[in-house]
Amino acid sequence: MEEKSVNDAFWHAKWQRNEIGFHEPQPNMLLIGYFSQLHLPTGARIFVPLCGKSLDIHWLLARGYHVSGIELSHIAVQQLFAELGLSPCITPMGVLKRYEAGHLCIFVGDFFDLTPQFLGHVDGVYDRAALIALPAHLRQRYAKHLVAITNSAPELLICLHYEQSCRAGPPFSVDEAEVRQHYEGQFLLTRLKNHDVPGGLKGICPATETVWKLIPRNRCGL
Repeated sequence: MEEKSVNDAFWHAKWQRNEIGFHEPQPNMLLIGYFSQLHLPTGARIFVPLCGKSLDIHWLLARGYHVSGIELSHIAVQQLFAELGLSPCITPMGVLKRYEAGHLCIFVGDFFDLTPQFLGHVDGVYDRAALIALPAHLRQRYAKHLVAITNSAPELLICLHYEQSCRAGPPFSVDEAEVRQHYEGQFLLTRLKNHDVPGGLKGICPATETVWKLIPRNRCGL
């Protein structure tokens, strides 16, 4: 678990120093363009893992979805609620804390400490920057835990692929083979879009983004 502790310390330090270049200044265009492919009704509960203070949450809430998430940094979560103009009720949940107001519920703490009982029912998952934020030794564990706590809910997954030797992550490169390794046993995977990232990965090397739709096989009659 020492490597995991190093990873946690990395993200805590990023938020403490306000080094959050990964925080997009607008809702993600791939979310806007493809989230409807999950065919979830207004009022559905969407889980956003490793959510930071993403403006994607603002977008989901504005469209009538209920949003739950988990984030390691209390700084990020406090800023998220402040930027939404919400005053959360804060409740201890084991080693986690739950921040809740309106249709938004965010757990603060370690993703792997979140249980199905704490999280409750989930209708869909949106992962833009969680899987690719984790080093290789944590990604398989992450995917398995995500499936378990969400009861294999449908998912929109956005991944980044580039030559990993060009740059140390995060974000890390996750290709199609790895996505299938983690999820194909439980889900029918559909690649919705694959496109080159303009300017590549921070101008260092070419990169592509892929949008995946994951539908549970037991809901597809497979």
